[in-house]
Amino acid sequence: MPDGDRTEQPTQKRREETRKKGMVARSVELSSALIFLCTFYCLKLFGLWIGGRSLSFTAQIMEMMGHRWGSSTFNQLLILSAVAFAEIAVPIMLIAMAAGCVANLAQVGFMFIPGLIMPKLERINPLEGFKRIFSRRALVELLKAVIKISVAGYVAFGVANSSAYIFPRLMDMGLPDTIAILGNLVSTIVFRVGLFFLILAVGDYAFQYAEHMKSMRMTKQEVKEELRQYEGDPQIKGRMRQRQRQFSMQRMMQQVPKADVVITNPTHYAVALKYEARRDRAPVVLAKGVDELAQRIRDTAREHDVIIYEDVLLAQTLYKTAEIGQAIPESLYEAVANVLAFVYKLRPGYFKNKGRR
Repeated sequence: MPDGDRTEQPTQKRREETRKKGMVARSVELSSALIFLCTFYCLKLFGLWIGGRSLSFTAQIMEMMGHRWGSSTFNQLLILSAVAFAEIAVPIMLIAMAAGCVANLAQVGFMFIPGLIMPKLERINPLEGFKRIFSRRALVELLKAVIKISVAGYVAFGVANSSAYIFPRLMDMGLPDTIAILGNLVSTIVFRVGLFFLILAVGDYAFQYAEHMKSMRMTKQEVKEELRQYEGDPQIKGRMRQRQRQFSMQRMMQQVPKADVVITNPTHYAVALKYEARRDRAPVVLAKGVDELAQRIRDTAREHDVIIYEDVLLAQTLYKTAEIGQAIPESLYEAVANVLAFVYKLRPGYFKNKGRR
């Protein structure tokens, strides 16, 4: 699909689908910059302790060199090496890992997709490999690498050049002073280079995010299709609503023969009421309708010998204020009571025949 046709922003569903496939906006440069800076400051903070521990390990090795070697000596050397590695390298490695995890979580959050670690044949396809090497993304990565090397070299040369007068004096200084001065120079270089890497990483993340959003853009037709799938086909939904109305009407018409009275106006409105003193606090609306439906309610009432009472204002008010299956409003108690009293007087045995008092 040409990019010119993809003019719509991705929907939430498209974003979730691409995320499930592992397609997210992520900058490797941001992780690298954070790991670089954190590792450096770890070395700077614990440099003296690391140096002392390294000297101690070296002294132990030199002392062992003066003894006769055997299996026990070799085992001791392995133990000393493992302990030194655990004390010096492992903490730095853990800090670097923590920095990388923080950088990735800040960019994409927690995401684990087992399918991405499964082997795929296209990944070892030489043709696909050449395509990736000469792709636009590879060119951008090459450009970033050249810029990083150039800037790092420029910064290192600038700091060294500005401090060139110090180097001849190092010959007259002691080892501790020499290490301190060189350490400060290295710290300055690393800090400036790391700061540049961090700025470059922020810009790279913005570029990756823009490219990711561009790749997820949708055409107007895709948006319509997705909306249709999400909300359902309008024709199918229309048919479902029609069937629901039909079922509802059938259930309502089945309640009309149970009514005590049907109040009409007399042609446009019809409301069927039922009242059981032992159960209901007020008369309940069993059915209501207007025009054609009102006529069906009247016809059903006549078929089942339900009394039809004509009251224009009361029928209209009941239709507009009372809902099916609910009691009538309190303001209509008196008017409906008069109607029920009229029905009782008209047919004294009516309620008794229906099984109610």
